[in-house]
Amino acid sequence: MTPAEIKRLKAQAHSLKPVIIIGQAGLTEAVLAEIRIALDCHELIKVKIRAEREERKRIRDEICTQTNAEFIQSIGQIITLYRLNPEKRVERGTARSLGRSVRYNQRQEFHIRCRHPEL
Repeated sequence: MTPAEIKRLKAQAHSLKPVIIIGQAGLTEAVLAEIRIALDCHELIKVKIRAEREERKRIRDEICTQTNAEFIQSIGQIITLYRLNPEKRVERGTARSLGRSVRYNQRQEFHIRCRHPEL
């Protein structure tokens, strides 16, 4: 990943809130499963790790290896992770290539409006 891409992802992550909080129980399989689901849905996520510095680093490295995610940054107890979801990109590209516009409503649900009814 290039420095320009990392800079762009940091800017995008600035307004995000942590979607996963790792607490007293530490990193479990259930937490890893939730991180995988979040990465599939959002691609760029923040995770809050409630642990000491060395433990946070160990947990961060384990998350990255288990989920194949890219570590973007760490500020205090919050880390930012990124993993490209190729299926999400194909879905968006398919909608545009069919001459359809893609929009998101207030609930962030995916909608496709046809510009050409014959398609």
